[in-house]
Amino acid sequence: METPIRLFLIFIALFWIENTAAQTIDQQFFDEVNTLFQNNVENGLITYDKLVEDHQFQALIRKVENADLSNANPETRKAFLINAYNLQVINNVLDSYPLNSVQDIPGFFDKKKIKVGGETMTLSDLENNLILKAFNDPRLHFVLVCAAVDCPPITNFAYSPLSLDQQLDNQTRLAINDQNFIKVNGSQVQLSEIFRWYAKDFGSSKKAIIDYLNEYRGEYISEDAKVSYYQYDWTLNDVNNSTVDVTGNNPTGTNASRYVVSSTINNGSFEVKIFNNLYTQRTGDGTNLTDRSTFFTTSFSALYGLSNRLNIGVVGRYRRVKNEPLPSSPFGVFSGSSNNENQSFRQGFTAIGPQIRYAPVEKWENFSIQSSFVFPIGNDLAGSDTQPYIDWTGPTWHTQFFNDFPIGNNFSFFTEIDFLWEDIGQSADGHINRISTPATLIFSYIPTKKITLYGLGGFSPYWQKDFDYFIQAGIGAKYQFTPNFELELLFTDFTSQFLRENGGQANTYNVGIRFNL
Repeated sequence: METPIRLFLIFIALFWIENTAAQTIDQQFFDEVNTLFQNNVENGLITYDKLVEDHQFQALIRKVENADLSNANPETRKAFLINAYNLQVINNVLDSYPLNSVQDIPGFFDKKKIKVGGETMTLSDLENNLILKAFNDPRLHFVLVCAAVDCPPITNFAYSPLSLDQQLDNQTRLAINDQNFIKVNGSQVQLSEIFRWYAKDFGSSKKAIIDYLNEYRGEYISEDAKVSYYQYDWTLNDVNNSTVDVTGNNPTGTNASRYVVSSTINNGSFEVKIFNNLYTQRTGDGTNLTDRSTFFTTSFSALYGLSNRLNIGVVGRYRRVKNEPLPSSPFGVFSGSSNNENQSFRQGFTAIGPQIRYAPVEKWENFSIQSSFVFPIGNDLAGSDTQPYIDWTGPTWHTQFFNDFPIGNNFSFFTEIDFLWEDIGQSADGHINRISTPATLIFSYIPTKKITLYGLGGFSPYWQKDFDYFIQAGIGAKYQFTPNFELELLFTDFTSQFLRENGGQANTYNVGIRFNL
């Protein structure tokens, strides 16, 4: 065999042995991890961009994959697996970096395969079976980091078998005394969802969880405290993530992932919402239903976080209207009309204006006020002999008061009270056309982190010369594809005094989309 070929084969063999042979875990491994974290962790956030091409990091991953733990004592094994978990989470992020959240990666924790100590598994296998179940130590929840800003912050040092017990105690104490992790407001206590997901590890009951917290807290929590769980923020714990402040905490009064409609959006971020409402009404002569009127409205809004508590933006709407005899489909509004089209079908952009959302009380995270003032676009919006009504001719001022309340682990209650002044100054007798004060209640069930099911009820009196009102009730669902993209579906039955007096019927079909940028 020629010498160059022989040398090449020897090189390949040595490379294979170095990268696949079992490696004993000694203090050098922990020292190397310590150096890596010192260089790449800042205030609990990670410099992922620096690690993308870091050969030292990849060398540590190979050591994790090929580690020989057969002769390791329990403390060495425990310290190794904590570091291995945190390193493999980072490695999984780097495979898809840049990204906004690990939830953007399907199966990040429970399907994507990793290798630890010569065994192939998932991150969930590593966490639940090799670490939590094997060591039965609740303190581990405060050192295993899931790459989200609502995880306990990752440390800028490695966990070492020589000082592991003290390190676990210190990190547990730091987390439990962190006002952004355990939020105490008088008799109200909001906990991280870690205490709900892993309730058994902390004793399952409310009393047991509070007792555990009080073992480490400087300021005790009363056993009579009302406990709830704030929504987990899965935004990536990246130093370069603009939606996270320098401390790594989600700023008070905001919800970066925007699971809750009541909260404002973060400083420097954007929210875009598109809500499509199809309202269809059947009326007649009091005995038989003979006619259908259908309105399809696309409401769009774009908000920018001027600060953590003040958002500004723009809102507008596009409409299609169709009047036709029965039998007919409510979805015919999308095809226009073939008979006497000028009088029965109309479409166009009808209104646009500024919008603000403000959180007036910093400690009330899920309370905000939203107000918009929109101006009509187009001519003869109220209709005439040649075309149907499509929108108000005058401006509209709409102010909404949002609040929501978590109930236990999987339920929440949302309230909205509005002040709506429509067609300002445009009535025929010179008076304000219509003022209403709609009130909406939504009861939600959240079976998983991505799915919300809810029931809706609403009542709105119209404060005008000829008093009227509407009532609606319906069911809906939301699905959180990613922390930055949500889809909502809603169906309601709708009635009003006019419809009830004339034997009419009405429904709405709704599809909403929300983006965070």
